[in-house]
Amino acid sequence: MTIRIDRVVTRGGDEGMTSLGTGVRVRKDALRVEAFGTVDEANAAIGLIRLHTADRPAEDAMLGRIQNDLFDLGADLCAPETEAQPQRSRLRIDDSAIFRLEAEVEAMNADLPPLTSFVLPGGMPAAAYAHLARTITRRAERLVVALAAQEPVNPAALRYLNRLSDHLFVLSRALNAGSGREVAWVPGGHR
Repeated sequence: MTIRIDRVVTRGGDEGMTSLGTGVRVRKDALRVEAFGTVDEANAAIGLIRLHTADRPAEDAMLGRIQNDLFDLGADLCAPETEAQPQRSRLRIDDSAIFRLEAEVEAMNADLPPLTSFVLPGGMPAAAYAHLARTITRRAERLVVALAAQEPVNPAALRYLNRLSDHLFVLSRALNAGSGREVAWVPGGHR
């Protein structure tokens, strides 16, 4: 698939409307636009993680694949299935991306100590940004759930976001591993 962008400034959104991938115009605050916009926000947060993973090529490569997946997911969400354009004719996130995330989670988690408490977001900069990306991904997931209650959504989109938030959590632990900077939550411990 080739993408060509000739103009960035189009003035098409100046009155609060935007075009979906199908060409249909909708308000910029439409739930579908909120959903794929939040996926884009998660992608940007992953870019922040990557600022700190140059010395960790395996993790950086995983994050690069995820960023590409998120563009695919955004394309999926911005082009709702219609009778005129069935799902198979559009770019869709699929189970292969989900299976890859699951395998990566298992591999990263195998080297980590078991959790005995919830983990406070933070630690090393890359881990802190992974927590930020995780929470944005959870928001995207909630928006896709709301969207799916109103209109058809590729079920793999929701599964992908759910696995990605798990992935980002385990990645944050892996990035903090050995640093002594992972901090466990102490329920009521600071009153």
